[in-house]
Amino acid sequence: MSDLSWAAWAVMALAAFGIGISKTGLPGIGILSILMTASVIPAKASTGLLLPMLILGDVFAVTFYRRHAVWRHLVRLIPCAIAGVIVGWIALERVNDRQLRPIIGAIVLAMIALNWWRMRHMGGDIRVPRGWWFPVLMGLAAGVTTMMANAAGPIMVIYLLAMRLPKSEFIGTGAWYFLLVNLFKVPFSASLALINPASLWFNLVLAPLVILGALAGMRVARHIPEQAFNVAVQILAVAAGLYLLIPQGAFSR
Repeated sequence: MSDLSWAAWAVMALAAFGIGISKTGLPGIGILSILMTASVIPAKASTGLLLPMLILGDVFAVTFYRRHAVWRHLVRLIPCAIAGVIVGWIALERVNDRQLRPIIGAIVLAMIALNWWRMRHMGGDIRVPRGWWFPVLMGLAAGVTTMMANAAGPIMVIYLLAMRLPKSEFIGTGAWYFLLVNLFKVPFSASLALINPASLWFNLVLAPLVILGALAGMRVARHIPEQAFNVAVQILAVAAGLYLLIPQGAFSR
């Protein structure tokens, strides 16, 4: 990563700023930050590079919404998410960058499709299963996707909407969930050398942009038409996800 071009640095700077915004005001941009990072550095390295920045954003989100978490939902979800993280870690250990790049693209496209389904159908108050198996399935799926691609956001949105939480409790519960699960992921990423001294140096350089994004997220979200913003972000994310599905070097032949 030490030989990144200025263009790549600019992409990563925007991604770091986007992570901050996604944690405190505009969650739709989080997926785009994941894809932007994976497009300029090796796919496996991108998962470890993003994790400390996500945790920094989570700390801000928890600071602002810490009193609104509904802990009974976290108690149901986190053990299943832990199991999913372990499954994702085992899978991540067995794939290389060339294999993981399209996997991240496919996971993100699937999450965008899930989010689109949620916006289209759950607005009509479609009944979502609330039996014991529902948090088990959602927790496992969120754990696997967050370990392999840092892309569990849409799954958590589906679950928290199904629980019909008020806005503040929705945000607070999600904030605590991601902080706890992301902290749990750290030793697994470190064991794969995805978090290392070089990646932590990058995190230190980019941390101010995450903080600025978190502060900006609280201020600008109320002034941006949410529907138009979400549509624009999802179009960009679909394009980036499709780009990751294309084998590297396909255009250089």
